[in-house]
This record gives sequence, structure tokens and C-alpha cells, in this order.
Amino acid sequence: MKILNMTKPISCFLMIFGLATAVSAQHGKQIVVATKSTTLIFTVSTDQKLYQSYLGQKLTNPADQDLLTASRKGAYIAAGMEDLFEPAIRMVHADGNPSLDLRYVTHNQHQDDENVTTTNIMLQDPKYPVEVVLHFTTYNQENVIKEWTEVRHHEKKPVTLTNYASSMLHFEASKYWLSQFDGDYMTEMRMKESQLTPGIKILDSKLGTRAQMYRSPSFYLSLNKPSDENSGELIAGTLAWSGNFQCSFEIDQQNSLRMITGMNPYASEYKLLPGKTFETPAFIFTYTKSGKGDATRNLHRWARNYGVLDGNKPRLTLLNNWEATHMDFNQDVLVELFDGANKLGVDLFLLDDGWFGNKYPRDADKTALGDWQADRKKLPGGIGYLVNAANKKHLQFGIWLEPEMVSPKSELYEKHPDWILKLPNREESYSRNQLVLDLINPKVQDFIYDMVNELLIKNPGIAFIKWDCNRMLTNSYSPFLKDNQGNLFIDYNRSLFDILRRLREKHPHLPIMLCAGGGGRVDYGGLKYFTEFWPSDNTDALERVFIQWGYLNFFPSLTVSSHVTSMGKQSLKFRTDVAMMGKMGYDIRVKNLTPEEIKFSNQAVKTYKRISEVIWFGDLYRLVSPYEENRAVLMYASPDKSSAVLFNYLLNFRRKEYMGKVLLQGLDPMKRYQIREINLLPDTKSTQAEDGKTYSGDYLMTVGLNLSAGKIAPLTSAVFELIAEK
Repeated sequence: MKILNMTKPISCFLMIFGLATAVSAQHGKQIVVATKSTTLIFTVSTDQKLYQSYLGQKLTNPADQDLLTASRKGAYIAAGMEDLFEPAIRMVHADGNPSLDLRYVTHNQHQDDENVTTTNIMLQDPKYPVEVVLHFTTYNQENVIKEWTEVRHHEKKPVTLTNYASSMLHFEASKYWLSQFDGDYMTEMRMKESQLTPGIKILDSKLGTRAQMYRSPSFYLSLNKPSDENSGELIAGTLAWSGNFQCSFEIDQQNSLRMITGMNPYASEYKLLPGKTFETPAFIFTYTKSGKGDATRNLHRWARNYGVLDGNKPRLTLLNNWEATHMDFNQDVLVELFDGANKLGVDLFLLDDGWFGNKYPRDADKTALGDWQADRKKLPGGIGYLVNAANKKHLQFGIWLEPEMVSPKSELYEKHPDWILKLPNREESYSRNQLVLDLINPKVQDFIYDMVNELLIKNPGIAFIKWDCNRMLTNSYSPFLKDNQGNLFIDYNRSLFDILRRLREKHPHLPIMLCAGGGGRVDYGGLKYFTEFWPSDNTDALERVFIQWGYLNFFPSLTVSSHVTSMGKQSLKFRTDVAMMGKMGYDIRVKNLTPEEIKFSNQAVKTYKRISEVIWFGDLYRLVSPYEENRAVLMYASPDKSSAVLFNYLLNFRRKEYMGKVLLQGLDPMKRYQIREINLLPDTKSTQAEDGKTYSGDYLMTVGLNLSAGKIAPLTSAVFELIAEK
């Protein structure tokens, strides 16, 4: 097969990916992408097409790999040729030809460090100057693979991309089961599992911003039978992208499954200029035969080490003023709230919405977004005064921003109406009384960067930012893009990431919470720049058990902001115990708490700080699912198995409803563990039968604990600490 002479692009490819040895096309060649537990193998055919030969448990004998030659599942199938199922990529060339024929040219592998290896596979069209590079980064110890794609061309005019997958993977099983996570505002991440049938199942979003409000780009795909926590063959995957996404699962007439993940092509026919590179977001996945729990722990370890900003560093506990004041506050009121934060014992006070705007003060949600100057009437001393006042009370200070948005009633809107996404000849459509800035415009990018950067430089004591995004993307027309509106949804989120990248270069370790009216933007594309996220505006502790349970399938606990609030009718202890499941904080009227409640909360913060290392950096084991029983039980075990924290939440169970023993996990069977109930109300003793007892790890994991033997009632909870004897 003759390959079009593209010496210059190939040499650029080799320069981009370092000095690793490139391997030129040979028929029958195998390319092995592997972690300590998983092997993904590609084979180059005699006509230099690239096929996926194997994905599964690691093959330890190289001779066995040579037997994997029969697969005809294309590694990255293009539209317009023989294949008539869903493609990974579709391109319309400058001459109108809607086909693409991708052939293997070369590949290289280089070891980034002793744990991380990157494989780059280059494909080209033999007739058109188009190249596609498939990238795979393996994280050996975490058993995680990150996959993404680059597309570029050297045609004389722009080409149009209508499909552009991050990943295409093939599976051969008798049956397929999909666990998806969806919901709505206040009901995020509800888990549903169903068997896939012939045809195509699509999980997608077309919301633009807050793209994950209705469904998540994270899922489990179980092979042959449904997986449970401790058994079953499955893929756990998640797309690192904050914009529109699409995950498709197509079963063909031979019962083979084709899984394609990436950006949603909806309304996004992308014009790619000659010489420019189109890079997809990463698809991150782990394969296991040991159930969903093992997959979760793989992703958590990867996230802390590679996926989340400062994933191995402690987090701050905080008090947010929103529930106490909403936008009705002044300087003196806020300083008084600092005393409440001190009574709780938290690290930081977070000032939420309502602190800005002068011509149009932010006294309600109808004004001032975009006018990021402190309200001189509310805050005559400015933000600097509040920072200093907080520091004098031994508190750090944080602040709320919504940089991507603008209020129609604002100075920014009046000065720069051309900076706003707005359809020609149509009335503006509002959500929460606001519009979306055209982030694709470089002037808007500079405005947002300069605003945040100057706020931090002028107030160097700011120790935390809450970055919010309270509406979807409508009025979908960019004045800057003009006749390239098909690029809008993609370039908006790329521009957002560019702004965040610039800010991180200047402020590399500032803690920032990712918020989008709740959990509308939770993905590893965003978390590369953030330290945590806000899962939901629903802080009812009963609902939060389910919401946080959902997110913890894919995201580690130190990223899941979990606040004690007054929402719901549960006891303060139950609300506190639920918040301890993740990264605990408070959004509560401290002055309304009784002295006993303040005493309990202060002690709870001390307890949480003491055990937080196990919760944040330990291994999560989900023991009893709230989807299966009227209780939820989970535990975190330290990596060295010297300690663990066990949470037991009793939900809306009926009188005398049977609850069996709970088998613990993640312990050392040879160690002996003392069990102690913690986070008790002041001047009370545990009623739990297991409190104070000592058992071997083997007993706890084989026989289990009776967590229903004490005084129990609906919407109550208990937290246990397990310490190994030395």
C-alpha cells in the first residue's frame, strides 16, 4: 500500500513526542498498551489498517499475545468507507469528499516515569494530507488508562469535522449491563442499571455549560452479567470534559459492542484550519474483574495522584455565609459571622454571592454580574478589610465568583454588548436573570483572567475561591466566531480551560471549588484546575447520602464538598455524620445553634480533622448500598491498613426491619482492631454493642459486625474508628 508522502508532518510528530523510537509500518505488528493488571493490544494488518485485538486482564505470556490476530474491529473507524455503524471520526475534506481512510504509519512509546508510559499511534489517509494520532497514557500501579486523539491536516482549505471521538473500544461478551448516573438540579447522580439490547444507547448532553446537570459522562459497563461491589468484569469510564459530551454503546448483529466516548457532535460541525491541531478531551478508564469497588479505588488513586489539583494535599474546612445572610449583609454582619466560624473551629470563612456592584448593587440575582468591584455601601473597607479581619481571628478568607456570566443590568453589559452570546434578530433568553459571556473572544478571556488575577494580587490574603456557573448555554451565537458557529460549543469550553490554565500558572496552589448551580460541572477536565467540587444545592442529609454515594463512584472524597446545613429535618448529628463522608464544611446560622450544638459541632470539626487523612487518602469500600437497603454503610481504610473509619447511616427503614451483619473490607486479616464509636453528642455514651470491642481483621471481614444491635431509629447514624493494635 502506497502511503502519501508526508515527511514533514511525520517529522513534526516525532519532534512533538520526544526522542522515543518510532516504529514504521509492518504487517502483523502488535502494539501493546498495558498496566499492571490490564492489556490493550492493537494489530497492524497486511494492508496497514489498525485493529483492536484484545482488551482485558493482563496477559503475562508474550506468546499468548501472538495468538490474537483474528479481530477485525477497527481501532478508530472513520465514516465514509465500508463500515456502516457509528464512526469514531467523520471528516468532510476541502473538496467535499466525506470519507476518510486511516492507515497505520508509525508509533512510539516513552516512559514518563517508572509508573507512567505514553503510547502514540499515527494514522494517515493515503490520498489526503490528513493525520490522526491516537494517544494512550497508562498508569501502571493505579491500573488506569487515559486515551485521547489529535487530528490535523495540510489541505489548502479548512476541513469540516462532524465526529471526533476521544475513544473507540470494542467488547465481546454474552450480555452487557450499563450503570449510568443522571438526575436534575437538586437530584444529581442517581444511579440506574439496565441491560443493553441490540441497537444503540446514547448518554449525552447538549447543555453547553453545566453540561452534566441531567446526566454524567461517567459510567460502568459490565460484561456478561451485572457487576456488584466485589465481583464482575467491567469497565469504569469517565470523560474529562466540561462541555457537551456523548457516550454511545452500540450492539451489532453479531452481539459485539462498540463503545465511543467524546465530545457531542450536536450543532458542532467544526471547521479545522490547515496546520491546526484538533485535540479531543481524555477518556479515562479502568478495567477489572473484581467489581465496582475495585474500579472505584483505581480511579480514586489515579485522581489523587494525577487527576485533581493537589490531590495528595489536605483540604480546608470552612463556613459559608449563604444560608445565614443570602445577599443581605454588610461589613459588620460578616465580621460577626467570623466569630461563628471560630466557635465551630473551621479553617476558613467563605463569602458567597452579593458582595459586588456599585452602579447596580448585587442585592438580588438580577444585577451586577460582571461588575466585580466590592459594593462600597455594603463593604466600605473593601475585600482587603475582610481578609485582615478574618486573619486577626485566625481564619483564612475565601470569596465567590461567577466569572463566565453577566447580568443585563450591569456596567459590563452596557459597555460591551458585543461580549455576550446572543442570537441575531432574537430576543435574549435569560436563566437566573443572566447571560453568558462569549469566552471565545480573546478580549473576554483577558477580562476574566485580569479580573480574577487582580483580585488575588490586590488581596493576597484570599485563600479560597468558589467558582460558580448558574446557567446553561442558550442564545448560542458567538459574535466573535461569525460564520464559524459550529465551533461554538467546543471552543467555549476550550477557552474556559485556557483561562483556568493561565490562572493556575500564576496561582498554582490556590484552593478553588468548582460549582455549577450544584453538580452541573463535575469532570476530570475541570478538576485539573480545581481542588474540589460542589455536588448539589440539595444539602438535605438524607438526599446527600444518595448524591454523595453517586459521586464517590468516580471521584475521591477530598473533592466532594459536603456541608452541614439546616436543610432537612434530620438531627444535627445525622447531618454532621453525612458531611463527614466527604470534604466537610458548614453553611449554617451558627447563632441559631444551642450551646450544646455548638459544643458538639466544635468537637466534630476536631474529630474530622483528626480522621480526615483516612477519609481523604484512604481506600473506599461501599459495604451496604442505599439503593438495596434502607441504610448505607461505607468505610475508608488507610493504605497501610492500620486504621479505618466506618459510617453507618440508617435511612427510612420500617419498624423491626431486618438488617444483617456487615462484612468489613480493606483490613489486614492478621491485625487486631479496636472499635470505638466517635462523634458522639456531648456527655453521651455509645449504645452500640460493638463499641470498645477488639476483633481480628479476618473476623471483621469474614463474620462481620452487627451494627443494628444498639438503640436505632430512622435517620440516625453512627461513626466508628478502627485502630490496629501495635
